[in-house]
Amino acid sequence: NTVIEGKVNAQTGPCINTGIPFTAQPYLPLSPSHALSLLRYVCVHTTVVSVSTLPWRLADEAVERCSVPEVPKEHCGQRIMVKCLSLKFEIEIEPIFGTLALYDVKEKKKISEDFHFDLNSDQMKGLLRLHTPHTAISTLARSAIFSITYPSADIFLVIKLEKVLQQGDIGESCEPYMVMKESDSSKHKEKLEKLRLQAETSCSRLGRYRMPFAWTAIHLVNIVSSVGGLERSDPDSDSGHGTWNERKKKGFERMSVGEDMCNFATFRPATLTVTNFFKQEGDRLSDEDLYKFLADMRRPSSVLRRLRPVTAQLKIDISPAPDSPHYCLSPELLHVKPYPDLRVRPTKEVLEFPARYVYSPHTTYRNLLYIYPQSLNFSSRQGSVRNIAVKVQFMAGEDPSLAMPVIFGKSSCAEFFTETYSPVIYHDKSPEFYEEVKMKIPANLTDNHHLLFTFYHISCQPKQNTPLETPVGYTWIPLMQHGRLRTGSFSLPVSVEKPPPSYSVLTPDVSLPGMKWVDNHKQVFNVEVTAASSVHTQDPHLDKFFTLCYVLEEYSFPFRLKDCIISEANVEGELKASMTGLRGALLDTCVRFLHQLLSKLILLIVHPPVIAGQIVNLGRAAFEAMSLLVNQIHKNLEGNQDQHGRNNLLASYIHYCFHLPTCPPLLPDPGGATPAYELPIQYATLSRATARPSTLHLARSKSISNSNPDLASTPTSPDEEVQRIIASKGIDRSHSWVNSAYAPGGSRAVLRRNPNFTCELKQLLHEELALQWVVSTSTVREAALQQAWFFFQLMTKSMSHHLFLSSRIDLPRRQRFPDRFVDDIAALVGAISADVAGRYHKDLELVERLNSSLAFFLNDLLSLMDRGFVFNLIRSYYKQVHTHTAQNPSSLTALRMDFTRIVCSHEANFKVLPLPPPTIHPSPSFSQGSAFSSMHQDQGVASMFELSVPFRQQHFLSGLLLTELSLILEPDGEGVFFLHKKAISAVHSLMCSHDADPRYTDPQVRAHIAQLYLPLIPIVMDSLPQLHDFTDASQARGRHAPAMQDDGDPDNGTISQSVAMAIAGSPLPHAKAPNFTMPTAGRQCSSLSAECSRTLLVSFLWVLKNADAALLESWVSDLSVLQINRLLDLLHLSVSCFEYKGKKALERINSLTFKKSQDMKARLEEAILGTIGARQEMVRRCRERSPYGNENVRWRKNVTHWRQNTDRVDKTKAETEQESVVDGNLATEASLVVLDTLEIIVKTVLVSELKESVLGGVLRVLLHSMAGSQSALFLQHCFTTQRGLVFKFPEMLFEEDTELCADLCLRLLRHCSSSVGSVRSQASASLYLLMRQNFEIGNNFARVKMQVTMSLSSLVGTSQNFNEEHLRRSLKTILTYAEEDLELRDSPFPEQVQDLVFNLHMILTDTVKMKEHQQDPEMLIDLMYRIAKGYQNSPDLRLTWLQNMAGKHSERGNHAEAAHCLVHSAALVAEYLNMLEDCRYLPIGCVTFQHISSNVLEESAVSDDILSPEEEGICAGKYFSEVGLVGLLEQAATSFHMASMYEAINEVYKILLPVHEANRDFKKLATVHGKLQDTFNKIYNQSSGWERMFGTYFRVGFYGCRFGDLDEQEFVYKEPSITKLAEISYRLEEFYAERFGDDVVEIIKDSNHVDKNKLDPNKAYLQITYVEPFFDTYELKERITYFDKNYNLRTFMYCTPFTLDGRAHGDLHEQYKRKSILTTSHAFPYIKTRINVIHKEEIILVPMEVAIEDMQKKTQELAFATHQEPADAKMLQMVLQGSVGTTVNQGPLEVAQVFLSDIPDDPKLYRHHNKLRLCFKDFTKRCEDALRKNKTLIGPDQKEYHKEMERNYNKLKESLGPLITRKIPQLYRTLNSFSRSSLRRGDC
Repeated sequence: NTVIEGKVNAQTGPCINTGIPFTAQPYLPLSPSHALSLLRYVCVHTTVVSVSTLPWRLADEAVERCSVPEVPKEHCGQRIMVKCLSLKFEIEIEPIFGTLALYDVKEKKKISEDFHFDLNSDQMKGLLRLHTPHTAISTLARSAIFSITYPSADIFLVIKLEKVLQQGDIGESCEPYMVMKESDSSKHKEKLEKLRLQAETSCSRLGRYRMPFAWTAIHLVNIVSSVGGLERSDPDSDSGHGTWNERKKKGFERMSVGEDMCNFATFRPATLTVTNFFKQEGDRLSDEDLYKFLADMRRPSSVLRRLRPVTAQLKIDISPAPDSPHYCLSPELLHVKPYPDLRVRPTKEVLEFPARYVYSPHTTYRNLLYIYPQSLNFSSRQGSVRNIAVKVQFMAGEDPSLAMPVIFGKSSCAEFFTETYSPVIYHDKSPEFYEEVKMKIPANLTDNHHLLFTFYHISCQPKQNTPLETPVGYTWIPLMQHGRLRTGSFSLPVSVEKPPPSYSVLTPDVSLPGMKWVDNHKQVFNVEVTAASSVHTQDPHLDKFFTLCYVLEEYSFPFRLKDCIISEANVEGELKASMTGLRGALLDTCVRFLHQLLSKLILLIVHPPVIAGQIVNLGRAAFEAMSLLVNQIHKNLEGNQDQHGRNNLLASYIHYCFHLPTCPPLLPDPGGATPAYELPIQYATLSRATARPSTLHLARSKSISNSNPDLASTPTSPDEEVQRIIASKGIDRSHSWVNSAYAPGGSRAVLRRNPNFTCELKQLLHEELALQWVVSTSTVREAALQQAWFFFQLMTKSMSHHLFLSSRIDLPRRQRFPDRFVDDIAALVGAISADVAGRYHKDLELVERLNSSLAFFLNDLLSLMDRGFVFNLIRSYYKQVHTHTAQNPSSLTALRMDFTRIVCSHEANFKVLPLPPPTIHPSPSFSQGSAFSSMHQDQGVASMFELSVPFRQQHFLSGLLLTELSLILEPDGEGVFFLHKKAISAVHSLMCSHDADPRYTDPQVRAHIAQLYLPLIPIVMDSLPQLHDFTDASQARGRHAPAMQDDGDPDNGTISQSVAMAIAGSPLPHAKAPNFTMPTAGRQCSSLSAECSRTLLVSFLWVLKNADAALLESWVSDLSVLQINRLLDLLHLSVSCFEYKGKKALERINSLTFKKSQDMKARLEEAILGTIGARQEMVRRCRERSPYGNENVRWRKNVTHWRQNTDRVDKTKAETEQESVVDGNLATEASLVVLDTLEIIVKTVLVSELKESVLGGVLRVLLHSMAGSQSALFLQHCFTTQRGLVFKFPEMLFEEDTELCADLCLRLLRHCSSSVGSVRSQASASLYLLMRQNFEIGNNFARVKMQVTMSLSSLVGTSQNFNEEHLRRSLKTILTYAEEDLELRDSPFPEQVQDLVFNLHMILTDTVKMKEHQQDPEMLIDLMYRIAKGYQNSPDLRLTWLQNMAGKHSERGNHAEAAHCLVHSAALVAEYLNMLEDCRYLPIGCVTFQHISSNVLEESAVSDDILSPEEEGICAGKYFSEVGLVGLLEQAATSFHMASMYEAINEVYKILLPVHEANRDFKKLATVHGKLQDTFNKIYNQSSGWERMFGTYFRVGFYGCRFGDLDEQEFVYKEPSITKLAEISYRLEEFYAERFGDDVVEIIKDSNHVDKNKLDPNKAYLQITYVEPFFDTYELKERITYFDKNYNLRTFMYCTPFTLDGRAHGDLHEQYKRKSILTTSHAFPYIKTRINVIHKEEIILVPMEVAIEDMQKKTQELAFATHQEPADAKMLQMVLQGSVGTTVNQGPLEVAQVFLSDIPDDPKLYRHHNKLRLCFKDFTKRCEDALRKNKTLIGPDQKEYHKEMERNYNKLKESLGPLITRKIPQLYRTLNSFSRSSLRRGDC
């Protein structure tokens, strides 16, 4: 029970956090004993994303371990590498030098130091050999790595070129480069020679001076965007670099769209050739001018473009920097590993000057100074002062020899210099400079260190008696003032003479007597000094604090600090004031020196200083300063937190840098090379998440280690020490200074220790922190509460250090810490629990943080303190929270749940430690030996499965967790959906951690652990009604099994009211909380989501799998039947839940997730572009998800969806493969666990008397598991179990429930057709034994025979991927078994088997045919119809096939046909029920159904002598019962509803209602009447019929021997409504063309008679005609509604126009018409969509009859248009125009003139003549009505049009008058009545 034990424990952490690696293996060869561990898979499963890509903890997942913070490391932005390849000018005459730097135009800031490069040829370099005798390799670098923390579209890479100083201004120097070319050398030969000589002279004389030459700039965003980003795997991938700043930036500094494009971490490398350079302007060299130029460059009409460029070719490569480049030098020129070879040209890392603050602590030693001379004004200076160079030196004193070699060399020169010169501008008295001087300054500066600037006039022309350089002025800057480094902008006066002695301690502003100054001591020189230093804070507040600490440590009183003298008297006050003053310091600086600051504050708490013999307690002030500092950091750096709100900077400080201040170790003696750190301080990073020495982790970090353990001698000064450390030049970026002696407070920290410090710690940090916290008040307490986690972790780490250092770790836990500390902890925990309980409605975010911090703290204490004491603390927390739960149960329950989950994530073995009896004082602790404490024998097994008080005392923490779970899952409890998820995933995560823990692989150990969770089984059983129903694919709904309704059973649940009792045994009153209402949707129903149910079930299965079998057996034997059935239901559900779905399903899920993430992306873009405010979006989301009502929920960065999306959706093929393997393994594993449990149940049931009631349930679960997709391995075991069951309990199948037998036969047959051989052989054996057993019981096996035949029929009809070949093999195997079965050889059994197999083969043959017609739906249904007809004598099989047909129709959307199949099925059932018993309320038989369809009568039963329903195996199916009949009719009603045939629904319910009435089933009656009401409403609302289209009919004739049976057959096809003739023609033509070939099929275009003899015998002809339903006049009286005219149709008609000479159309007097009337064998709709034509009749109309029909039609149209409601003027005018318009061809007038002008010669036509005359009378009357109506409808604009129509009508009336009035006198004589005059041809 030591902390060290914690190390081992914590090692299991990463397994969980990183996901468990799976080995991809097919899931067939799993053996049950090694079946893959269950929980590992569900994690993959419940989250769509696979484990390997998932940082485990999504929302509430995973065991709570605080994540390991990032190792403190050097800050790094996005890194780009720039390689300079070559620089060529048109002419090569002199050396040219280059400089690169990055500038941000928007921020107007230079954002990197200069990088100098030299691409000159050796010949050119040779010109300067005099001036650079030695060249250091570090100055030969040509590639640089730039870091960019804040990428933006405004960053430019600026390239400046310089050359050696020569006579003449910049313009003159550039001229040759602009006009001359090397290629024209013949032209300019002499000139070039002259220029080369001049250059040579200049180089030898002025080689050390430079002059500005040219410049250009590259806009970086163009490179990144034009080259195009790479496929970015992850928008945040900073190539493994970058601190949290990048994340912060992306997280909460919302980027603009432009910035988003600038991703410098991932772009395609580009090689650029820069050809145009701009000449430098001598008077525009400052940075200000440069920013103007750069801004101008971005404009299209750039001024710069108009300038004549200097042409050159500079080739550079720009690419993202590699992760760890070789041969790299840091900005201090230290080698960065890997650095394999010292002779290779290096790459330099260029120091970044970030555009904005970067919050990152110093982790490397850096002490650089940058000097920027800016301008000089010597205009009033007398004498020759024109070509001015500024010499810069860093002086350690005033003697010229004290100039220090600390100035970095540029390119191709020495590494360090003592002096450097700025470039010279020719003949300019007031030059501007752009020079950057970089220095590496010593660590320990004194008041004598200063910068010296000397100004020289350079004489460019060699003149006699004129020196090369003449000093013309001096000025200086003292670097230290009051112990602080001086930086910033300086404007300095310049002295004409050398400064006097001791000048360095004064500033030049002081006017020294006797000194001569330029321009009367005016400030004529401007210079800027900046520092990049980890030594100098450059902040007055921090400086003061550190200085005072130093004064105390060194005890150097009195000490002068600025204007005040620090003495022993005032040091305490000053120090406290300086601590208070820290809050005024810049946050950026505080963060940079965070580690030192915190270490100093801790040092002040632990070692209170002794002043004048008195110990001064600074604990309170230091605690206050620390809380405020920590709080400030947290508040301002909100983006940098983990999911628990812990700031990463602070967390990494505790984890890696903090250790208790110990005595400085002795330095190693010069001889030995022992490491500087003898004390085992590394263990100090022991922390919750890794508990390993941090050194093990550092390999992953990226920062410099300055520790060099092999220092041979003691350094004499800090500077020398720093030199010595750095001397080896090896920087390993994989180590931080975490373990370094130079870490703050380390043995070699730069601030020296007081030699009088004693080694003994005066105070213990954890004790002091606890004390200060308990007594703190107001703001300090609030600040500490805000960051409670920080102080808790500090205390924990201090405690573990203390135990280790003082060797108290071996003491019993109760003696490790003093009582006063224990009391402080108790008080602290009590106060914080009260805060959690009391403040959750005020400041939810704080309370959530506080709650998890407290939980982690207690979790840690379980490793360090007496556990009984800690359990008491937990109990006190629970009491506090429970008292407040009544006001808002859900939010506090959520907090309590989080707390429990974190506390319970402590090691597993503590959970078994018994809880002490509740005492005030912590009780004795239990040793590790009692971890798996044995059960008390006297506690019955039952109590191990209950959350009883003994159980909760025995297993405190698991009892806590399970109690929470059961409370939350109570159906009437307060378990809102988000709480369900929390509670369930807590249990699940814990099990995951046990499962992944290598120590718990032994089955016995696992059984012990499972024992902790046994009560989970009854909990899950009780929550069964709430679980998601995985068997019901249509939608998620709770399972409410009938068995669950009965709560009257006294043992129905093992969890009673005691669940709600006190957690630790002290009873709490359990008040039923009021219903918790959700802020939006009111109370949620308590059914669990699919994900929660799945997680709960996997946990349940894990317990079943690992629990001791004997325990489970004895538990099951005590259960009631009801409970066992509930357990079986649960197993049934588990099988459905984990069924293998296959790769396709996984891919579908992936695409759904992808859609979701796309949607998120769209939302995010909206927010960025400002179309919606991110804030509104946030608030909306919070409202949706917040369980806490409508409080003001602050933005929580850790839950916003701006957080980088980790669920990679586009999975690789391998990942999907992997996932499906895992899926398969999980399915197998779950099913095997279910199988084992079933075995246990059967075993216990055998002994008890419950057999009958339970066994059916067991078999059902077994059959259900056979039905899904299962692995061969599982099936093998499953068949074995099934055979055993059938063998032991045959009566279950053969005497009672036929349904089980039917189901079993179906499952076995399905597996008989499996493609896996082993499965086939197992299934065949099972099927054979089933027959044999049935035979042995009753000497024939009629039941199995019938069921097998039916099963095969249904399998054939419904299964898509059914393999008939495999099934035939299995049948052969069964036959072989029967033939070789010696015992039954002489019985009729083998013969019966043979008969059965023969029947099955016949069915299979039909199947083959069906396969052929798979693509021809009509043919397929015909075939099924034929098979069904073949089973007329076998009602069971006919029923099966009718249902197969119904299924096929539903698939194709033919709902009317599906409904009729079901009606036929119901009629068949009714017929046989009627034969069995005469029941008053049941239908008499088919006759009852004929109102639904006249076709039903074909289901009339065959006479009794052929078939008797009493016979064994006949009518045995589940449908041949009253319930079956009702079910079929319900289904039929549903299908009619889907087909919109509402009227038929009424007829169906007429049959159903008497059944429900007889059963007094009022609930069903209510439902039925409700449905009828809906139905009638729909009929009423859709009376016109246009709203529902029932179908379109076509006559299809087949001609040609190619069609086989179909040749010369005619059918009427029913097609979906509004099918055009072209559509069906195309469909059939395409289909048959594919079958017979394109050239073979022809469509006959007309509908005339087809003469077979005229057709090509090798072709297939189709004739397709549109037909309409035809009704005789008497029928129309019956068929009134639209439905009537579209239902029960048997006659159809189509018309063919013709003339006697063979043409289709002729003049009016020649036009005949043929009407063909077809009669079909059955009425539509029927159980198929095409019906044979059995009768055809033709009627031929003579021309006058055709005219009569036309006129009647026109008259009807007029009548309809006139009386239409509401009136439609347009329609009316159209019809009128067609009737009375003058221009109408073959219009009414022409018809009248042709047929009515003369009386016909043929007396047979007299009646027609008269009829036509009367038609015209009616017609003119209708026209008049229509005109009258039109008059009322028109507006003023149509009056003229109306008049025109009236005129036309009057003309028409006039013309028709004489024709209409003429009567045929013969008609009015008494004549013998004519027979009907139509010429009829006989029936066809």
